[in-house]
Amino acid sequence: MSVTPCTKQARVQDVGILTTALRSFERAAAGLGLPDHLYLKLLNPSEKIETSVTPILPDGRVLEIQTFITQHSSILGPAKGGIRMTADVTHDDITGLAMEMSWKTSLIGIPFGGGKAGIRCDAESLSSDEKEIVIRSFTRGSRRHIGPELYVPAPDLGTNERDMGHIWDCISYSSGTAITNGCYVTGKPPILGGVVGRREATGKGVVYTIVAACEQLGLDPGAIRCAVQGFGNVGAVAAAELAALGAKIVAVTDLRGGVFKDDGLDIPSLTAHVVSTGSVNDFVGAEVLDQDSIFGVACDCFVPAATGSQIDAERAATIRARIVAEGANAPTTPEGDEVLDDRGLFVVPDILCNAGGVFVSYLEYTKETQREQITLSGVETRLRKRMQSAFEEVCARAQTNRTAMRQAAMEIAVSRVAEGVLSRGLWP
Repeated sequence: MSVTPCTKQARVQDVGILTTALRSFERAAAGLGLPDHLYLKLLNPSEKIETSVTPILPDGRVLEIQTFITQHSSILGPAKGGIRMTADVTHDDITGLAMEMSWKTSLIGIPFGGGKAGIRCDAESLSSDEKEIVIRSFTRGSRRHIGPELYVPAPDLGTNERDMGHIWDCISYSSGTAITNGCYVTGKPPILGGVVGRREATGKGVVYTIVAACEQLGLDPGAIRCAVQGFGNVGAVAAAELAALGAKIVAVTDLRGGVFKDDGLDIPSLTAHVVSTGSVNDFVGAEVLDQDSIFGVACDCFVPAATGSQIDAERAATIRARIVAEGANAPTTPEGDEVLDDRGLFVVPDILCNAGGVFVSYLEYTKETQREQITLSGVETRLRKRMQSAFEEVCARAQTNRTAMRQAAMEIAVSRVAEGVLSRGLWP
């Protein structure tokens, strides 16, 4: 029986997700004048877990997989954050993303802290049965660290609602119950207690903040030109929602290539093409677009919805948009952020822009905890109102303090967690 490492060497980045998260926090802490004891309390993760699992696949192969969980903060509630399943995910990535989740949940006003999990394995290399085995193996290995009062996972890069259903089933089966006793995971299929609209929530939340940004800048959201980097769950939903408003999606890229059409791509047809072929490449009626060229497309709104650390200083200098709406987590490096700020671009920061997913996860959490039901219209109405109110709060602080939107969002979020520390008390 052979053992196959389900990994490859981690990517080399000049600025990784953790570095970006730390610098963003440091700027917010300085702006708030946090004393040392609060700074250290909010800086360091409360718990970092690293395990190894060795699932056996149907063909007899044994995979050797590293998994990670970081609970950054549980000051305001149980840690909340998705499971990232990629071949090059690192524990530093997971720690940086967990920190950002602490600020995201605080900013959007839900009673969660920040957490994140990673499975170092190439999800695309596995069949559906093989992936289920890996997910169940991860769940068994991490069972002590997952729970409605500890850490509540959800989908992220490389995972989806089907995987969350398998986690839910694995936990309920091991407990000998038909359902879990409380909400152990969100983003499940609706038939298993998930919420209708959860999958689309992040992309729709991105669009709600874009509409708010357009209103702030005097633009008609139904007449803007948009470029979208990344056509996965977030980017595809955002593009479809923007197109439904009347906006022109002139450029889209994914992992394999890109397409451009000056008078606007037919997004429903492009979506069907991607479902059929697996990529935006070779879409009829569109020009081929190099992946790096997406940053220089002339548009009103650029939506980075791919992976982290995409907008560095060099790329930030080439962006030809008035609005940058961060659909991805940590898509902009600190150096890139300085360039965007110096150029006067209106940046909707990730902890605000893509918070729609975790807000609807909160609706799923309360629905399952209280054994209630919620309609799609109810989900969308509450999501729209919460994204709008959070945007207005951040925008008002940015204008009052004459700071960038990211700084304003971070200061609001960090100050709330700091208040939580003081309310709980400083002594164990």
